[in-house]
Order: sequence, then C-alpha cells, then structure tokens
Amino acid sequence: MENTKENIDEKKFLYGMMASMFCWGISWPVGKILSSYGNPESITFLRFLLTFISLLFLLLIIKEKLSISIKGLLVLLGASTFMTFYGYLFIAGLNHGKAGAGGVLVTTLNPIITYALTMLLSLKLPTLKEALGLLIGLIAGSVLLKIWDNNSSIFDAGNLYFISATCLWAILSKFTSMSSRYGSPLSFSLWMYAICSLMMFAFAETDSTVAIVKNGDAKFWLVLIFSATITTSIATTFYFYATTKIGANKASSYIFMVPLSAAVGSWIILTESPAWNTIVGGLIGIIAVYTLNYKRKTT
Repeated sequence: MENTKENIDEKKFLYGMMASMFCWGISWPVGKILSSYGNPESITFLRFLLTFISLLFLLLIIKEKLSISIKGLLVLLGASTFMTFYGYLFIAGLNHGKAGAGGVLVTTLNPIITYALTMLLSLKLPTLKEALGLLIGLIAGSVLLKIWDNNSSIFDAGNLYFISATCLWAILSKFTSMSSRYGSPLSFSLWMYAICSLMMFAFAETDSTVAIVKNGDAKFWLVLIFSATITTSIATTFYFYATTKIGANKASSYIFMVPLSAAVGSWIILTESPAWNTIVGGLIGIIAVYTLNYKRKTT
C-alpha cells in the first residue's frame, strides 16, 4: 500500500514537472510579446509585482504559513538578487533576440552550467561520464551559437543577455535548493518576489510604468497574467520546490523538456522558423543532460 502511494506521488511530481517545463517553453514567445509593450525595467517590475500578488492569494487560499525563519534572510536576499537580474535579462534579451532561439539556448545550457557549477563549488573532479556529458554540452553550446561562423551572432545583444541569464539561473537554483531549511518553499518564493518587486521598482521609471498600465490592451494583460501567474508563480515555484526535494542538479535536468516547447511555441505564436543549428544544438544538449544524469541499473 505504501509503495502504491509512493508511485502515485512520483507520478504527480513527474506530471507537475512536465507541465511546468511546458509552461516555461511557452513563456518565451509570450515574453517576447510582453517585451514589446515597454522598457525591460518596467515590464520586469510589473511581472514581479503580479507574481507576488498571485502567490499571496494562493498561499492564503491553501492556508500556508507566510513566515520563514530569520536565519534564511541572507539566502532569501541572495536568491532575490539573482532572480531580479535574471528577470531583467529575460525581458531585455527578448527585446533584442528571438524567443525560440533564446529559449533553446538558455534551457539547453542551464542544466550543464548548473552541473559544472556544482562540481566547482564542491571542488570535485568530474568522473569520466560527467566529463563526457560536459564535453557534449560544450559542443551543444557551440552549435547553438555557431561559433565557427565569422558572421556568428554570439556577441549579439540578445545572446549576451541570454547567456548571462543562464549563468545567473544556475546560481539561483543553488539558493532555492536551500529554501526548505527556513520554511515552506512557497513562502520563500512569496518573499523572494516581494523583494524582487522592490529591487526592480528602484530601476523602473514611474512615468513609463504608469503609461504601460494605462495603455495596456487586452492582449497585454493576458500575456502579463499568463507570464506572472502561470509560468512564474506556479511553474517556477514548483521548480523551486523540486530543487528542495531532489536537488538543483536533478531538477535542472527536467529543463531539457523546455527547448522543444519553446521552439514550437515560438513557431506557432510568433511564426519564428527555428534555424537548423537551434534544432541540432538542442538535441545535442538533451544528449548531454541525459549523459550527466544517466545511472546504470544494478541487479
């Protein structure tokens, strides 16, 4: 009976992660639309604020404790800082780059960078399998950025924003994996987005933000609500919850599901045709993540 319950819980967790990763993929074309309505600072602030509000309502509905331990304040501030910069780079990158290419690039490199960062922090040398996985990941990144091409867009503003965002997310995952030590991951996320809102408010121009709110049409509010509540409040918080249960490494491995939905979503929503190197690089990235996380079954 206990094993049956564990299997059901595992299935729920798997379905939750799959749904979250699908939403993350769709968030790229949706974010591209959102970025066209104003400057990145104001758009990012509005996303964070609406995320905080939606999370607050969610926690009140499920009667979750809102407080976290004061011992986790430094971790909370660290996570909030990295999330603030990531949120800004996400919107700024979409202002300059393509949603499909950015979604594939970031979500392909993210698990690999997270894995490499873990080994670096633990001062651990990679095993042969890990070294092979990281090498394949490096090849994936090279293909995605077309580094052999003299006309490569590796130094385009969009790619620079996306690569920076990827590195920040890897560090952010390490902070969120510690959140359960200080209270509920949901409560941790709530206060993280509250601090993110305050941090981004300091950079956003009040007049521009007010103008965006006043002039926003139905499409703007639809994509903002989807971006803030579905992809950020629910999907991202579920991912952070996953990092507390299975660790940042394993949780990040689920991200390999995102590139396909990002590329397909951008093609359907924005009519962005994926380039051959985006498809090939994304597939090589999946092989890299699988190699890093593969465990041989023992009998």
